[in-house]
Parts: sequence; structure tokens; C-alpha cells
Amino acid sequence: MKLEQTIKFKAFSEEEAKELLEKYRTKACEEGYQLKKGSYEYKAKKAKGEVVEEAWIVSITQIFGSLWEA
Repeated sequence: MKLEQTIKFKAFSEEEAKELLEKYRTKACEEGYQLKKGSYEYKAKKAKGEVVEEAWIVSITQIFGSLWEA
């Protein structure tokens, strides 16, 4: 039985990261899991001091059940 799962996604904008988190919050009730943690972190790739690429890493932890369910 799967108890917990953490999924990470790459988003190309902060808005996309927020939308992804909201999507999983909404799906939690529908699909029968709880959202333990949802966050995003900005990452930037630099070359010669300038940002050449940027991304937001979205991390979502889902809880499907507990070890000692009644």
C-alpha cells in the first residue's frame, strides 16, 4: 500500500508553478489523497554573471494513507 509520495515538476514561470500547486490541491479531494506539502523554488542558470535560463521547481507531497489506519 502506497502511503506517501513526493513529485517534482519543472515550471517555466512562477504563474505556472502556482497553477500546478492549485491543480493538485483541487485534485486531492477528488482523488482521495491529502496534500501534505506543496511548494516551489526558483532556480537560475547563470553564465558570466547573467541569467541565461530560469525555472521553478514545484514539489508536491501526497499522503494516501497512514501506517496505522483504523
